[in-house]
Amino acid sequence: MTAAPKPPLRFAAIGLNHQHIYGQTQAMLDAGAELVAFHAEEDDLAAAYARVFAQAQRVQDKRAILEDRSIALVVSATIPDLRAAGAIEVMRHGKDVMVDKPGAISLDELAALRQVQRETGRIFSVCFSERFENRATEKASQLVAAGAVGRVLQTVGLGPHSLRNNPRPDWFFQRKRYGGILCDIAAHQCDQFLHFTGSTRAEVVASHVGNLGNPETPELEDFGEVLLRGDGGTGFIRVDWFTPKGLGVWGDGRLTILGTEGTIELRKYIDIGGRPGGDHLFLVDGTGTRYIDCRAEPLPYGPRLVHDVLHRTETAMAQAHCFLATELALKAQAMAVRLDDGPKPS
Repeated sequence: MTAAPKPPLRFAAIGLNHQHIYGQTQAMLDAGAELVAFHAEEDDLAAAYARVFAQAQRVQDKRAILEDRSIALVVSATIPDLRAAGAIEVMRHGKDVMVDKPGAISLDELAALRQVQRETGRIFSVCFSERFENRATEKASQLVAAGAVGRVLQTVGLGPHSLRNNPRPDWFFQRKRYGGILCDIAAHQCDQFLHFTGSTRAEVVASHVGNLGNPETPELEDFGEVLLRGDGGTGFIRVDWFTPKGLGVWGDGRLTILGTEGTIELRKYIDIGGRPGGDHLFLVDGTGTRYIDCRAEPLPYGPRLVHDVLHRTETAMAQAHCFLATELALKAQAMAVRLDDGPKPS
């Protein structure tokens, strides 16, 4: 007798303030999960989300999601200064949560997240999309795990962004709401540094931030850099809002992985040399140079997270890794030396 198929994992969305919510939602749908509801206070954001995910019911009160025991996971991309409190509320209602980065904008918020996660045993996952939603980065993970470049010594992560590729809400330019450029964007590169070097302990050696080209929005930090040292290697990070208009995409995101026996370079979103699309990987080892088109590479984060929710495992990302990547970005932000005379953190 064939066993009846198990019903899909049911999930919902609370907070649609960043476009990353679409990738977060799609990752779960691609993994076979069922989107049943969403909550947003903003009618325009709700209408746009409903056009893409018509299967989900909009609820006016988020308690309809939080108190529904059939919903196992909540995905959220609310405004960054509300993100940690929202995740804590979800976990205290007995649900796992996947948030957009940054998962928190202060070390106090991070401490509260750690405490509640420990008390509840729920999963707190930050969707580091520059790794989890990028096929070239997934291929690099496989190559590094297979020893293609030997022991990894260093990562260099570059995260340029375009400031004017779409309209920006007021909170985007308010330091107390978005947390700062290192807290925000560099969380991606901190995650990749830990992942590829295998570091489980790490420290921020130095960091800088500044508003170097946008005086009309003085609270915006448009440039930041970080030097990291871990028990598995070192890392350098540069993030900025200076993508030229002529590039054609929102940013030429790159990652270089230096190993004892080779190097990997990722051109994640564009190859300015002319190859179409994104997900470009270049491998140099003892036998020569090789280009790998990674556009067909599967993305395992969603399926692994579904498995973790159902079986209480940590296959998508170790909880300690998630917290440490967030901590490094927050510490880099807190200790950053300004390169301009802009406003200091309050």
